[in-house]
Amino acid sequence: MKSESLSRSWQDHPFSRLLINCTVTVGSVLLCLLILPTRLPGMELAGIGPNWLLIWVVAWSVKRTMLQGALAGLVLGLIQDGMTAPSPTHVFSLMLVGVLTARLRKERYLQEDFISVALIAFGMAVLAETVTAIQYSFQGDRSLVEIWTYHQLIALSSAILSSLWAPVLYFPLNRWWEYMSELKVL
Repeated sequence: MKSESLSRSWQDHPFSRLLINCTVTVGSVLLCLLILPTRLPGMELAGIGPNWLLIWVVAWSVKRTMLQGALAGLVLGLIQDGMTAPSPTHVFSLMLVGVLTARLRKERYLQEDFISVALIAFGMAVLAETVTAIQYSFQGDRSLVEIWTYHQLIALSSAILSSLWAPVLYFPLNRWWEYMSELKVL
């Protein structure tokens, strides 16, 4: 009886629930940041890996407002720009992914979570890589043929891997966020 009351004690305090929810959310972002440059077997196709930050933005934005999706894309885009060369920026593509994913309201169109999250991640990965290719085109230091030929390989590889790995990240986070919303944290 006493152990049950101790294990449920954090659920009774709003500040503790908020702190734990923030810790899980920020921890999941940090995990995505750590595995972003990692190329493990099965996580690479033609030298390209899954876009973990894009997958996180999709998982976050699926059941949130467009503003929340845009803010998530902004923050993660700035963090990714801090880890890589700031040109081209990842902010535009991740903000667009957050806004469009939130705008989809997948509950109206697709009922199965596994399939819908994979399809959304696939489409958003292609979109994000296209935004990046457009930015490279504006820089003018490479030929358009080179940019768009390489874009096809990057976009397809990233989209396939991101869509395959999206449910792995989405399901635990979604269950956690649903649990927190039941506790009135979110």
